[in-house]
Amino acid sequence: MDVSIPRILSIETAAGCGSVALTRGGVQNGRLIAEAAVHAETSHSRQLLGSVEWVMQAAGISWSDLDAIAVSIGPGSFTGLRIGLAAAKGMVFATGKPLIAMPTLDAVALSCPLIDCPLWCIMDARKQEVYAACYGADRQQTSLAEAIRPELLAEKIAPPAVIAGPGLTAYHHLFAHIAGVRLIPPTLSSLSAAKIGLLAAERLARGELADPALTVPLYVRPSEAEVNLKKKGGCPHGA
Repeated sequence: MDVSIPRILSIETAAGCGSVALTRGGVQNGRLIAEAAVHAETSHSRQLLGSVEWVMQAAGISWSDLDAIAVSIGPGSFTGLRIGLAAAKGMVFATGKPLIAMPTLDAVALSCPLIDCPLWCIMDARKQEVYAACYGADRQQTSLAEAIRPELLAEKIAPPAVIAGPGLTAYHHLFAHIAGVRLIPPTLSSLSAAKIGLLAAERLARGELADPALTVPLYVRPSEAEVNLKKKGGCPHGA
């Protein structure tokens, strides 16, 4: 097996429509071998594993052929992230393969051309907010992901800049009027497990592995249950 061109099984369930993919290689030399769509928020973990089995069979490879398992860790749908990460951890513990944890918005950044100005990647966070993070010319994150109201983000972005990601589907009108800011259509900057896999190959080459026992979803903001508990003046068990 040529580990310089790794085979990676990846899971992306941060958005409503997720996917499972098998890729070979990294950002520069990689390719998609097989991919299947999953509805991240309604699929039980067994259905997700069924998609994994289909991808493996379609590619004609076994678990021993894999070099790593990658998963999108957020931000995104709380339910989707929990299901995806739980499935990835289960496969890691069962196979002994390394785990690569990828920030979700990195996959959006990969969809965009290399540019010489800030790139803002956004996803719909519901509750009239977006998840957003800024990237530099090398597609490296320059700001931590945050949940923010889109109108506040519009005030925060200084031109020249580019905005991309599925969050533009709902909030295109808030950013379209900003002079010096270019918008990349959501259809050209979507999320996919394939992009997670290609990015994960770069981390694998650098030895940036995640500890399955310590890896948790990147929620960015508290869950509804945590908010309600705080309003009641309580605290989680064990806190």
